Amino acid sequence: MSTAADRGAGRAAVLRAAAAVALAGPTALAFFSGGYFTPARDWSGLFAWTLAAVAIALAPRPLPRATCARAALVALAGLAAWTLASIAWAPTAGGAWDAGQIAILYVGALIAAIPLVGGAGRRAAEPALAAGTAIVIGYGLAGRLLPGLLHYARSITAQGRLEQPLTYWNATGELAALGFVLATRLAGDPRRPRALRIAAAAACPLLGLGVYMSFSRGALFACAAGLVALLVLAPRRAQLRALALAVASAVVASVAAAPFRGVTLLAGSLASREREGAIVLPAELAITVAAVLLAARLGARAGGDRPLRLPRRSGAIAVAAICAGLGVAIALGAHESSAQPLAPGATRYATLESNRYAYWDVALEAFASQPLRGVGAGGWAVWWLRHRTVNEGAQDAHSLELQTLAELGLVGAALLAALIAATAAAARRALRAAPAAAAGPIAALVVYIAHSPLDWDWQMPAVTLVAVAAAGLVLALADAPQDRDPEAARLHF
Repeated sequence: MSTAADRGAGRAAVLRAAAAVALAGPTALAFFSGGYFTPARDWSGLFAWTLAAVAIALAPRPLPRATCARAALVALAGLAAWTLASIAWAPTAGGAWDAGQIAILYVGALIAAIPLVGGAGRRAAEPALAAGTAIVIGYGLAGRLLPGLLHYARSITAQGRLEQPLTYWNATGELAALGFVLATRLAGDPRRPRALRIAAAAACPLLGLGVYMSFSRGALFACAAGLVALLVLAPRRAQLRALALAVASAVVASVAAAPFRGVTLLAGSLASREREGAIVLPAELAITVAAVLLAARLGARAGGDRPLRLPRRSGAIAVAAICAGLGVAIALGAHESSAQPLAPGATRYATLESNRYAYWDVALEAFASQPLRGVGAGGWAVWWLRHRTVNEGAQDAHSLELQTLAELGLVGAALLAALIAATAAAARRALRAAPAAAAGPIAALVVYIAHSPLDWDWQMPAVTLVAVAAAGLVLALADAPQDRDPEAARLHF
């Protein structure tokens, strides 16, 4: 006959296993085109709601008590409900259903993430998410460095940019940016075991190279925004040194690969790409080894975790700088023009020109036609076919905020704003309760939010579920009591 202790141990084991599935989910989904297409989305939704049911049934406190955390859940559920309701007026019911299905997936994932990622899997959450991104980006890079052994599909529209296995280069860059910021946090977190900090530093050249080879300007901006936020959230000398090492190793890794177009752009014959891969691979391994050695040396320094002296309003300054940088880039890019198609490769970093401005113009036209309720989920694609000024097919407005405004109107935009505001309020509460534990996931959320106005991450579950997991951890930490000594608390993962 089982005792209460045995039953408690059994529940704890099931919750840990469920947390492991939740943390591994985005990585697995990345190998199914990022979950963009219906079959993978169906299965991921089933898994998400199964995990949510397990968490509700077995977790000691499945739902958060903090008002801001509950408000975030309600706002996301409301956004999903309004998306589904728009089937009644959307131009295509199928498009609205697909959009609603994505939102329902994220509701289930967030319900599951709060007690699982933020509870049973809290200590392993950041390492697991960072490792998952490194696996995905490493897989994509392996096809470039070992082209004679590994043969991946390639898209003509990618123009050689790093896209596999997600099949979309900008999403690949965003995922690499998320992983880079998480790995940088782990490398500079003195609560973590030394071996884990060194392993995180070893992942930074790979993830930084992934950001570079996606040739995604938005991903590069989002990565920079996340690093700025990280330094403000964890203002310690150890974190500053880890950040400097991470950025330096990523830059060196990118510079080492840049001259070899067979690696960076899949240019040339198979023989030439094999030859270039044979040159770049050992160089990248040497850079990784150097990062490991430097991380080990920095980690051995005594008294190296003193606080940094930042301006009193450093948080507000960082937010203003990120918003200003985004605004300036959009304003300048909107005035660029060129008679020639934008070239692939590193030349993309030298210009702000993009077809996004045409997408956004159509989104604003759609919003103006139905400002309260929007044109219906999935309706932007129909408006694009009717009103486009660029002869290019597109399904999404390349901006979460503008597409929400166009398709779901002021009601949908208000629900999205409530979700972001409630999560931000929970982040502030989490920082007061557990500043060291909250810094990494909040910085990852900054990466996602900074990129959301620039692309369709929302429609790529393998990327968004990383942010959902980070949000679940933040919402759970918002419920935590004030740590007695949060900076000294040690983690075993």
